[in-house]
Amino acid sequence: MMKAIQADRIDSLADYAEVDLPAPEPRAGQVRIRVEAVGVGYVDALVALGRYQVKPQVPHVPGSEIAGVIDALGEGVTVLGVGDRVMAMGGRGFAGQALAPAAMTFVLPQVVSLEQGAALPLNHLTALHGLADRGGLKAGETLLVLGAAGGVGAAAIQVGKLVGARVIAAASTPEKRDYALSLGADSVIDTAPEGWRDRLKAALGGAPLNVVFDPVCGPLFEPAFRSLGWGGRHLVVGFVGGPIPALGANLTLMKGAALVGVDVRQFMLFEAAAARAHLRTLVDWVASRRFTPPVGRVFAWPDFGEALTFALSGQGLGKAVLRVDGAA
Repeated sequence: MMKAIQADRIDSLADYAEVDLPAPEPRAGQVRIRVEAVGVGYVDALVALGRYQVKPQVPHVPGSEIAGVIDALGEGVTVLGVGDRVMAMGGRGFAGQALAPAAMTFVLPQVVSLEQGAALPLNHLTALHGLADRGGLKAGETLLVLGAAGGVGAAAIQVGKLVGARVIAAASTPEKRDYALSLGADSVIDTAPEGWRDRLKAALGGAPLNVVFDPVCGPLFEPAFRSLGWGGRHLVVGFVGGPIPALGANLTLMKGAALVGVDVRQFMLFEAAAARAHLRTLVDWVASRRFTPPVGRVFAWPDFGEALTFALSGQGLGKAVLRVDGAA
């Protein structure tokens, strides 16, 4: 038996409680991981509440970004081994043991902690897919990251710099702007709507704005699109900012610009090989110390409810992580 966090209904985060469950057995092509840390993001909280675009089956155990040690292999798994220290994209990660596809499980370099492994995959995969595949970001271009201090915004800063872009980070508080600078942003601006486009213009210093990475889609959605240069790309990553905004179709024509959706869930579903290749690239970058995955607040196992509530607030710096010590 193992400990897990589960809800039989998903009306409220208060529905989640610790339960005892049988340890899962890996099927062909799967590994079983003794979980030591699991990422906790905004999407995890939305899924836990049944508010995401795809509703989970109940009973539901949250958590898709898993880091720990493999303790069992399914049939046909030969590249990985028992005892390997890994990160994985799986499911039911708020548990002592969890299953993951071997194809989405990666041995962690020794320079990466398990907390960093849990914070790495989803945010950075979203950033790399968004910026490289959907946004076509090139070295020398200018990238604006909205919500720059959050988990996926922080990842976009790091990936943008690795691509060779100049990065302007927008964040709401001095603490968040300092955090964005610590991750490599070239400059920062606040997010107060009044006068925002003028402040962005000053930060651009005459250069065109080529790509907007937008996980917020809040009050700055339209002003950011209007600020794009010719041929710019505005990446719609999420809607942390509240009600979903609209944009006049004439703006895309006048700017010669594109409004582009970034859905990493469907990317992994429809382009699995490309998603695996991106994750391998990210692991290689971390192994060569080209960047360090930013870990936000780390929660102890008994504080799972607080971790989900915190992730839902969107106020944290980087990616929150839940420690799963002793749950097996």
